[in-house]
This record gives sequence, C-alpha cells and structure tokens, in this order.
Amino acid sequence: MKADPRLIIPLDLPSVAEARAMVEALGEAVAFYKVGLELFAGGEGMTLARELKAAGKQVFLDWKLHDIGTTVQRATAVLAGSGCDFLTVHGEPQVMASAVRGRGASNLKILAVTVLTSLTDEDLIETGYHETARALVERRIHQAIAAGCDGVIASPHEAELARKLGGKDFLVVTPGVRPDWAAKNDQARAATPSDALKAGASHIVCGRPITAANDPQAAARRVAAEMLGV
Repeated sequence: MKADPRLIIPLDLPSVAEARAMVEALGEAVAFYKVGLELFAGGEGMTLARELKAAGKQVFLDWKLHDIGTTVQRATAVLAGSGCDFLTVHGEPQVMASAVRGRGASNLKILAVTVLTSLTDEDLIETGYHETARALVERRIHQAIAAGCDGVIASPHEAELARKLGGKDFLVVTPGVRPDWAAKNDQARAATPSDALKAGASHIVCGRPITAANDPQAAARRVAAEMLGV
C-alpha cells in the first residue's frame, strides 16, 4: 500500500537522532511528517525538516507562532524559504494576517490553531473564555478565512464546521486522531481516522498509536488502510 498523503506523523521525540530512526522505521509507509516544538527546542528541528524535504517528504512545521505582527511576519518569511509545506500560527487576527504577509509568494500554507484538542469547555472557562470550544473554534475559523489563511487546525469534532465554513479547498488538519484500537492519551476531543475524514478533515495527525507501536510501519499501514476509500 502506498503512503496516504493525508496522514501526518508527528515526530514528537526527544532528539533528532530518534526522529531520524523513526523516519527510517516508517520507510515508504509515510509521506508527511510534523516537526514540532520538542525538536525545535533541541536546536536541530529545521535541519531535520530540510532533510525530510530533500528525501521527498512533505513537512508540517508545527511552531504555533504567536508574537507581535512584525515578528511573526519576519519569522514566517524565513520559514517560507525552507520549502516546507505547512506552518501553524495561533488563531488571532493580527498574527494570522502577519503570517500570510510573511509567506509572500511561496507555497507555504498557513494554518491557524483554533482551540487545542487537549482543552475542554471547562478548561476554556478556567482560562477566562465565556464560550464553548465549538463557539470559539467557529469564531476563529471566520477570522482565519478573513486573514487569508489556507486552513485551520481543529479537532475531529469541529472538522465538519471548518469544512462547511471554509469550502472544499480549505485545509482542515485534525490532531487528536486515535484508531479504535489505541488509547486516547491526552486528547480530550478525539475521533477515529475514518470518522475525522468523513467529518471533513483534509489531513489527520496520528502520533502515539503509530510511533509508540512495536512495529511503527505496520501501525501506519493499518491506519492508512482505515483511511482508504474515505
């Protein structure tokens, strides 16, 4: 079975050496990788990202940029030169618009983080929001579209809403995807791969069910098989 380009594997590992070993273990079963803050903090995240691009893989930089507009614009401009495919920023209007300006004419897709999939309605109330996760996601989707973003990060339970508001070409990337045979871990709003795609996701992010498996490549192929035909 060929790799499904809608399946993104997060390389949330302590070191680049371990990430490279995981990529090797997954082989041709995976075509798209997410490089997140753990590898970024280790100082070699971009080195790995460039290696993956050179190997013909797609790369999602999950940096979640959040700063004043000028800083976000300049940082995005630097990252746009890396040839990577997706970049996340926090879903605030100034941040999103600045990232869109920063990517210029590059092919880098800007994705807005709506509400983290680990957060519940109770968590949002504790943070100071007076609306449900779904209501906040809806507001941020509208703002992302207005800012010119290419898509959003949204839980599988808000994927249908994002697809409806954004249209057929809007990118809807859903973390918190867990097959029935895997534990939910810290994802409060999870769904299966096929359910997320049926709901409107364009891409799914599936981590520990694959990367923590005894045979990561077999697990990746099992998830891809569940996605087949959806």
